[in-house]
Amino acid sequence: MQRWESDSEPEDQSPLLREHEEAQYSIQQLPPAKVPVCCSARYNLAVMALLGFFMLYALRVNLSVALVNMVNASSSAQENTSSKVCPDHTTAPKVLHNTTGHKYDWDSNTQGWILGSFFYGYILTQIPGGYIAGKIGGKHLLGFGILGTAVFTLLTPIAADLGAWYLIAVRALEGLGEGVTFPAMHAMWSSWAPPLERSRLLSLSYAGAQLGTVVSLPLSGLICYYMSWIYVFYIFGAFGVVWFVMWLAFVSDTPQTHGTISDSEKRYILSCLEDQLSTQTSIPCGAMLKSLPLWAIVVAHFSYNWTFYTLLTLLPTYMKEILRFNAQENGFLSALPYFGCWVCMLLTGLIADYLRERLNFTTVAVRKIFNSIGMVGPAIFLLATGYTGCNYILAVAFLTLSTTLGGFCMSGFNINHLDIAPSFAGILLGITNTFATVPGMVGPVIAKSLTPDNTVEQWQIVFLIAAAINVFGAVFFAIFASGKVQDWAVSNNKDQRR
Repeated sequence: MQRWESDSEPEDQSPLLREHEEAQYSIQQLPPAKVPVCCSARYNLAVMALLGFFMLYALRVNLSVALVNMVNASSSAQENTSSKVCPDHTTAPKVLHNTTGHKYDWDSNTQGWILGSFFYGYILTQIPGGYIAGKIGGKHLLGFGILGTAVFTLLTPIAADLGAWYLIAVRALEGLGEGVTFPAMHAMWSSWAPPLERSRLLSLSYAGAQLGTVVSLPLSGLICYYMSWIYVFYIFGAFGVVWFVMWLAFVSDTPQTHGTISDSEKRYILSCLEDQLSTQTSIPCGAMLKSLPLWAIVVAHFSYNWTFYTLLTLLPTYMKEILRFNAQENGFLSALPYFGCWVCMLLTGLIADYLRERLNFTTVAVRKIFNSIGMVGPAIFLLATGYTGCNYILAVAFLTLSTTLGGFCMSGFNINHLDIAPSFAGILLGITNTFATVPGMVGPVIAKSLTPDNTVEQWQIVFLIAAAINVFGAVFFAIFASGKVQDWAVSNNKDQRR
C-alpha cells in the first residue's frame, strides 16, 4: 500500500497510527459498495415513473375506444370496400347498458383529424422539453406535463359538446403536455441511474407506457359499455391528478436534493456518475450535428416508430378490411400485444444489465444485440402478417410477437442517449423523438394512398415498406452506434472504458 503523508506529519509518528490513517484514506477513495434495491430512492423513482407513464398512455389511447361510442353509427358508416376474400368474423354489436353520452355527427375525415391532432402538439415540445429539463430539472416539467394532460382529459366531454374543432384543439394541447415527458424523464435518469443499472431502471419506468395501454384499452371499453363514454375521461383524468400529487411528494430531481435518500445510496450514485456528467452550460450543437452515434439513435428511433405506428394504427384496419375481423370487439386481443411488450421490456432490462455487469459484455455490444432483435424481429413478423391469408388468429399471433420483440429496443437505442451523453440525455431524446413522431403523422397517410382498393397485394406493399425501414434502422444502428460517453458530452473529456 502506498504511504500517504500529510505535510504536518511529525517525524516520530507511530507506525500503527500511520497505518490507521492510510487505511482510512484508502476507504475514502474506493467507491461505495452497491446499495440494496429494496426501498432505495432510485427504484422508488422508477416505480413512480412507471405509474406516471401508465397514466400518460392511458390518457393517450382511451379516446380511440371512446370515439367509437361518441359517433352516430350512420355518420361513420362508409361504403364497404373490403376485398371480401375472407369470411366475416364480426359478431352482432352489443347494446350499451348506458347511452346517456351524447352522439355526434362526425364523418370519418373529422374522426381522423381528432385522432391525429395529438401528434401535432406532441411533436412541438420534444426538443424544448429536453432543453428546459436540462436547465431546471425534469421533476416539475414531467409532473405538470402529465397534470396538463389529465386536466384536458377531464375537459374532453365539454370540448366535444362545443364542437369537433374544440376537441381537436384539446387533443393538440394534450400532445403539447405529453411531449415534454419522455425528455424530462431522460434528464432525471441522467442524475439517478448508475450505468450498470440503466437498462433495468429505464425499462421498469418506461414499461408503464405499455402497461397503460394494456389496461386502458379493455377498461375503456368496459366503462363505455356499463357506464358511458364520458366517464372514460373523468375516471382516467382524476387518477392523473392523484398521481401528480404523489409525484410532487415522493420524488426529487437529483439524489442531492432528495429528502430521505440514504447517505450510502447517494454516494453510490454520485460516484458511479462522477466522470460522466458535464459542467458545461452551453449545448454543443455543432458536435451533436456531426456525431454519428447520435444519428444512429435518430435513424433507429425513426425506423422503429414507423413499424410501431404501422402496428398500432394500420394492422387493425387490415384485419377489418381484409380479414373482416374487428379487433376492437375483443379488448383482450387488442391489449395482448402490448402486454407482451411490457413483459419483454422488464425481462430484457434485467438481462441487459446482467450481461454488462456479470458477463462483462461491453455497453455497445449489448445495445447493438438487443436493438437488432428488437427491430429485425418485428419486421419479420410484420411482413409475415401480410401472408396469413384468412387466418385472423395467426394474424393476431404475429402482431403479438412483433410488438413483443419490439420490447428489446428499450435496452437498445432507447437507452443509448444516456450512454453517449448523460448530461444532455433529455434534449437528445427530444431530438430523436421529434424525428420519430413523423411516422405517426405521415405513415397512415402513405398507407391509405397505397391501398385504394384494399387488396391483399396492396397491403403487402405497406408491410414490406415498414419492414424494410425497420431493417435499415437496425443495420445503421449496428454500424454507427457507440456505448461510450462522447468527448463533446463531458467537459473534462475523460476516456470512458465502457
